[in-house]
Amino acid sequence: MFKSFLAIIEGTKAALQAIRANAMRSALTCLGIIIGVAAVITVVAVMQGFTKQINDQLADMAPDVTSIKPYTTPQQEMLGKRSYLTVRDFETLKGKVQGFDTITAQMMAFRFQGAVEYKGESHNTRVVGTESNYQKAYRIYPEMGRYIRPQDDDKRRRVAFIGETLIEKLKLPENPVGEYIKLGGEWFRIIGVAEKQGSILGFDQDDYINIPISTMQILEGNARKPYFQIMFRLKPDVDEAQTLAQMKRILRQNHKLGPDDHDDFEFETAEKARENIDKFTGSATAITAGIVGISLLVGGIGVMNIMLVSVTERTRIIGTLKALGATPGFIMLQFLVEAVVLSLFGGVIGLITGYGAAAAISAIVPGMPAAYIPMWAILLSFGFTSAIGVIFGLVPAIKAARLNPIDALRYE
Repeated sequence: MFKSFLAIIEGTKAALQAIRANAMRSALTCLGIIIGVAAVITVVAVMQGFTKQINDQLADMAPDVTSIKPYTTPQQEMLGKRSYLTVRDFETLKGKVQGFDTITAQMMAFRFQGAVEYKGESHNTRVVGTESNYQKAYRIYPEMGRYIRPQDDDKRRRVAFIGETLIEKLKLPENPVGEYIKLGGEWFRIIGVAEKQGSILGFDQDDYINIPISTMQILEGNARKPYFQIMFRLKPDVDEAQTLAQMKRILRQNHKLGPDDHDDFEFETAEKARENIDKFTGSATAITAGIVGISLLVGGIGVMNIMLVSVTERTRIIGTLKALGATPGFIMLQFLVEAVVLSLFGGVIGLITGYGAAAAISAIVPGMPAAYIPMWAILLSFGFTSAIGVIFGLVPAIKAARLNPIDALRYE
């Protein structure tokens, strides 16, 4: 045990002395590992930064709200068929299911796809039809004015609740409440401005207009079926499985689906969306890191080559150590430690370089989240570089351990 500890200390000292004595050679030896670790850390830091930002924002976006969305099977899509939810579905669920804490709906615009206008300025934005409970479900708070009220929906008023981006894009007054904007040739009065939410993956969450869903139904007409979505939050004491089963039965009856027909709708929670995003970013990180990780193998080969050179240069020293009683295990451990130190040296520089590159990308590219390196990535990078040192240092270490002390002492 003591000899092994001594070998580790001596190997570490020898490695540091070799790095210091042959700085350029050591740097070139570690270059492959530096590039590999830096590339992996850059990819991980950027992708994990995205994941962290998305999860933080999803945590604020009503994670307990479940959405019901239309679902079209691939077979139906190939036949040109589409599934839809309707206002009737929304009204039926609201009237027959008792377990809702809140239930709301949204309708995407088709007629209003285009520019919103204000005094000669125009801007393309998202227009969504909603109703008053949408504010409660998604906790939307007005920065100025108010949100859509039940009276607005009942009387089909032409009023608009806007995101903060519209103020800048349309050059609206600082307080635009009471101003009129034009949507699809129709005039709408601004009743409120939402609190700023920021961007996510370059998607501006403040670039939208909400109008009463009944108003949108009238103005859209029957030209085409709209994209309609239902959102709800259940009461804490409600049996979720039983309530969802009841909702499925109601929707299947409304859509006249047979026993063998697939559901033409699906339930989705914010947690499910988060899992899908984590799965995507995790796969992208693993694939990209795997590709750039090939350079780590190249770096490992560089370490092995330089360690073989080191064995040749120190043949007489190895012979002297063996003549003084050093065991083959002691010699092998000393060279293994030296290889690991070289690899870790490259790993540390690569880690710093990678984080610096990720931070630079985040600072330069607009809308990019801050770089984030989870602890598992740091531990994995050091573990992997240590493994490279052991694996690629093993051949030189074995060669050194097997040297005949007499031949080694005679080596010139």
